Amino acid sequence: MISLFTRRSSDRGAAGLWFGGAVAVAVAMMTLFAMLVIPVISNTTEQVGSMLSNGLVCDPDADAEQPDTSGYAQDSIPENYLEIYREVGEDRGIPWNILAGVGQVESHHGRWEGPGITEGHNDWGAAGPMQFGSLDGSAAGNSWGGEPVQPVDERPEEGYGIDGNGDGIVNVYDPADAIPAAADYLIAHGLKEDVRQAIYGYNHAWWYVDDVLEWAEQYADGEFNTSGSIQTAVTCQLDAEGTLIGSAPDELTQAVVDWALDQRGKPYIWGGVGPVGFDCSGLMQKAYQSIGVTIPRISQDQWSFGPRIPAGEEQPGDLVFFNTVSVEGRNPPGHVGMVIGDGLMVEAWCTDCGPIAVREYDDPSRSEIMGFTRPLEHPDVQAQLEAQSSRG
Repeated sequence: MISLFTRRSSDRGAAGLWFGGAVAVAVAMMTLFAMLVIPVISNTTEQVGSMLSNGLVCDPDADAEQPDTSGYAQDSIPENYLEIYREVGEDRGIPWNILAGVGQVESHHGRWEGPGITEGHNDWGAAGPMQFGSLDGSAAGNSWGGEPVQPVDERPEEGYGIDGNGDGIVNVYDPADAIPAAADYLIAHGLKEDVRQAIYGYNHAWWYVDDVLEWAEQYADGEFNTSGSIQTAVTCQLDAEGTLIGSAPDELTQAVVDWALDQRGKPYIWGGVGPVGFDCSGLMQKAYQSIGVTIPRISQDQWSFGPRIPAGEEQPGDLVFFNTVSVEGRNPPGHVGMVIGDGLMVEAWCTDCGPIAVREYDDPSRSEIMGFTRPLEHPDVQAQLEAQSSRG
């Protein structure tokens, strides 16, 4: 089981490029990580079946187990805030202590004396104890929706503002309204599938993610893990029909998809081509190499390799590319994942984004999708497969 509090090196690049210490040191550290984690969360059909029989729920909407409250939390969180965190966590099916971690980092549970906590906005346009963007045209935008304080019948459709306590007022400064709104925001940004990325969506800084999770750990009594979130994304996922993901249209593509899915739980390593860990394009190259064919190594060349597939016609085994970098006026893809169906992909994302796992690719919080390719239809790949067939 992956602990929420495994610390990873800082990600310094917009495209997920790791600029930390020497690669040899990184590989050594990742090897240790893999030794500790991969045996628990490696994914074969037999192991998934075993995990299911032992209580793992392959459902991204599964309710999270609520950790008990530590003595530190009882002593340091205001009683009314603690009650709301716990009630909202239980109601929304997410760990209450993650909400409390956000509340602590954002406002010390409403106790910081600064602009925007109990009235007005801070310099970026955020307001309230959970620091929602609530000012049109500000750096923070208006994710609250409408005025900071407004009658419930005047609340616009856009935004996350909610009348959490049923008093008829949607009030960004009231923790009874702000905390459930924060929960809804985190859920909308994938908290039930990928905890770290959802918190990053709340405030785009990895130090912020680490701070929130460190506070969450202190607030939980006993060990706190992500059995209802990241392990689900790493170990299993269901499609819309309720069957395990990754059903490809033919045996050859199925072998590619299965190989990629079997790498879930291994770490992202910049420049990695396995077996300990991979970067995004290294995972794609090795997945196709597993059936004896060669595709280019880096995402830009994989994109050029093609052939292109129109959006909406992609299928498991196809590659999906994201526009994350700009080089001399061009916009080559900076990231690639493998489509596995139902709007999902398997990917090695970045150093701080967690292990290789399944995530949505058509997600508004992600970079723009450049397009899709189907390597198995490239003439060179077809020739390689024909040569294999003739030798067989």
